[in-house]
Amino acid sequence: MNSTSLTDRLLLANLPVEERANGQRLVRALSLVEEKLRGVEEELERRTRSDVPTISLIGEYLVDGGGKRIRPALLLLASRLLGYEGEIDVKYAAVLELIHTATLVHDDIIDGADTRRGRVSVNRRWGNELTVLFGDYLYMKGMKVALEEGDVRVLDLLADVTLAMTEGEILGAERRGSVDLTIGDYLEVVRRKTALLFAAACRIPAFLVPGAEARADTLWGFGLALGTAFQLQDDLLDYTASEEDLGKPVLSDLREGKLTLPLILSIPQATPAERAAIETVMREQAFVSVPVSAILEIVDRLGALEKARRMVEEYAGRARDLALTLPEGDPRDALLLAAEYAANRRK
Repeated sequence: MNSTSLTDRLLLANLPVEERANGQRLVRALSLVEEKLRGVEEELERRTRSDVPTISLIGEYLVDGGGKRIRPALLLLASRLLGYEGEIDVKYAAVLELIHTATLVHDDIIDGADTRRGRVSVNRRWGNELTVLFGDYLYMKGMKVALEEGDVRVLDLLADVTLAMTEGEILGAERRGSVDLTIGDYLEVVRRKTALLFAAACRIPAFLVPGAEARADTLWGFGLALGTAFQLQDDLLDYTASEEDLGKPVLSDLREGKLTLPLILSIPQATPAERAAIETVMREQAFVSVPVSAILEIVDRLGALEKARRMVEEYAGRARDLALTLPEGDPRDALLLAAEYAANRRK
């Protein structure tokens, strides 16, 4: 089992030095869920075992590959904030990670990805046929684990979110290769594909604590804003981070024919030649006729990275404002840190 601390895995290792100055206070807040996060790892290991050897093999490969586990951490922190003292939150946290992992393996098939988190992707190693079936397995396994608790409210929320995520994938696929994507259209895809699962992570604990429904809308809104900031920062990192940090080539989205925030912000002011260059990369799905530097020059000339940065900070600010209305204490401090992390992480 990967016993890397929540602090190292999630936040502090990726924050600027000035943010890490408050490390001891933040470590104390995050340590509240350290033990339960280990329980999530144990659940993931157990729930990806099967009598079918290939399922166990792929499951072990994915669990050992780790990940930020930010969705489980958010659920556990929200549970602690609401005063929950049972163990059901660990199970639901594992459910969210199973669903999230299912989306990742399906995404890698759709994108033809060769790497994920710096390792060979599952589809590259086991082929598309087995990988799509394994993704289906993870979706159903997650729902089956949630069903064990018999809370129809949680099941209904998970079903709604998973359906919306699938709809978001379809909307994104339909717009692949198009340079006419609006900010509004893109943010709707982000809401469905990424932000709603963050929101569910923060909302589910309110089902576990009697009388906590009064906090449900705030926690949902916090997760929605946080998830949006997290995805928009992903868009920025595709332009500003190194391949080593990303665990995949830079400008991967554009190679796959997908427009993300910096170019969506650039295109309305781009020259015809610049627009043609962007369309060429999307059509070729590679930097053959157009070098990477040409695309970077476009977003730099038009100030798109700074504009995108302001949007990240706007959504992270919304998350912080909502968190500040929650009860004071270490769990709230950790949620505030999550908002800072979403806006400032380096990978």
